[in-house]
Amino acid sequence: MKQLIQIRCKNNKKSLKVETGSTLSDIFNHLNLNMTYPPISAKVNNKVEGMHYRVYNSKDVEFLDLTTPSGSRAYTRSLFFVLCKAVHKLFPQSSVIIDIPVSNGYYCDLRIGRPVTKEDADAIRTEMQSIISRAMPIRRHEVPTEEAITLFESMGYHSKALLLRTTGKLYTYYYDIGGFVDYFYGTMLTNTAQLTLFGLEKYYDGLLLRIPSLSDPSRLGDLIRQDKMFEIFQEHHRWQRLLDMSTVGEFNEAVASGHATEIINVSEALQEKKIAHIAEEIASRPEVKMVLIAGPSSSGKTTTCKRLSIQLVCNGIRPVPISLDDYFVDRELTPLDANGAYDYESLHALNLELLNRQLAQLFRGEEVELPRYDFITGKSKPSGQKMKMREGDILVVEGIHALNPELTAQIPDALKYRVYASALTTILLDEHNYIPTTDNRLLRRIIRDDKQRGCSARDTISRWQSVRNGENKWIFPYQENADAMFNTAMIYELAAIKTQAEPLLERVPENCEEYAEAYRLRKFLSYFKAIDHSVLPPTSLLREFLGGSSFTY
Repeated sequence: MKQLIQIRCKNNKKSLKVETGSTLSDIFNHLNLNMTYPPISAKVNNKVEGMHYRVYNSKDVEFLDLTTPSGSRAYTRSLFFVLCKAVHKLFPQSSVIIDIPVSNGYYCDLRIGRPVTKEDADAIRTEMQSIISRAMPIRRHEVPTEEAITLFESMGYHSKALLLRTTGKLYTYYYDIGGFVDYFYGTMLTNTAQLTLFGLEKYYDGLLLRIPSLSDPSRLGDLIRQDKMFEIFQEHHRWQRLLDMSTVGEFNEAVASGHATEIINVSEALQEKKIAHIAEEIASRPEVKMVLIAGPSSSGKTTTCKRLSIQLVCNGIRPVPISLDDYFVDRELTPLDANGAYDYESLHALNLELLNRQLAQLFRGEEVELPRYDFITGKSKPSGQKMKMREGDILVVEGIHALNPELTAQIPDALKYRVYASALTTILLDEHNYIPTTDNRLLRRIIRDDKQRGCSARDTISRWQSVRNGENKWIFPYQENADAMFNTAMIYELAAIKTQAEPLLERVPENCEEYAEAYRLRKFLSYFKAIDHSVLPPTSLLREFLGGSSFTY
């Protein structure tokens, strides 16, 4: 007689007995759960596992669907796998690199020895649909790491073999669909038939793989052209070629060979050169009277602003900062969010009329008295600080709404220069495993919140989705309005912040909701060889988060 174990299901708050060794798929079938979308994965004692996962002891289980970030990631990885299998069949000597998130999808660099055509995209899409229609199982295999390395070397997947060789793990796993094998670092679906919706089309000189919308998985995410965003990613790929590395395995190997300081110095120099170029561009436009710097949370807007201000001085321009924080409306006039709480992320939490009036006065050469917002009382009052612009002055305004046209609607566009700053991770784990750009920013924020705000990693993780929702509403729709985009991420960054991030993530208790995300981030950071961040220059943008900056914040 088989032993029974108890499963507590968080979805319906019920318990049931199942046979030991049951998969999560088996358990779901016993529960008769009514979910709008079928489960993609599940939290098992607050660790996300695929539906292949077998349970041998009593567990708490919560099933996740496509509307959850974890579920969406698993769905997307499985699509990557099907794409790679389809490309391998149609173009056996080719390679495909899952490259960057753009236009609500993923740019895939298809290397087939000639330019990619619309007909190529159509053929791959048809083959992917065939794989999905055949309802092929996606099987997971766990083997000694040396065996996996040998397998991937024999297939020509050298970046996967190098990644596994440099992480030092005893065992690893890989997946297969009908004998075609690949490595992915997160959970996967159990059958290709679960991939009910996707899009694939020619995009620039490669492909765009489109995925279901997180808010409404019954449709694809809107196709939004992001030409400037795409170009900034491509610029960083050119920088990576200067360093001769594009994947984490190559990076780890370089660090192990003693090249960490060289990587840091070149990365910092390239970033400073970009900032200097933006300053020169501003200086070449004598009509510009205001620089607007925007970006999402933990993108490094403040340090970008400070470093750009220094470069403006080098070009004979005196930067005059204005803080949007001083233009908040009185608290009782602040808009409310869907939960009835004050929405300080809203554009309309700012006194737009006062801001535009004072900007117009300054540009006419008049003197104004700046406001000051008292965050304790929630009141705006005169500051006593007078301001008047002189010849050669430029206002520098930094804030999440800076690129929103409504912020400065009464100011002629000719007077403005817009900069969008964001941390756009460009290094890949390997050719088929990209690194989410939001993970970079979340790790930065976890470290900064701990140092400067006394917030635990658990607190930061719990608020992160709300922050992301605000960004999707108030920041991302306007990023293509920028005159210049600045990528604040660096190729060595995750290795440098690893030593500060890991201890904070380890303090997140296993019995709380946020543990799953903390565990995922710890697992992800384990791929990187840590580097000593003490050698970073005091002006490094990372110092805004790690500490030790020569700037005052």
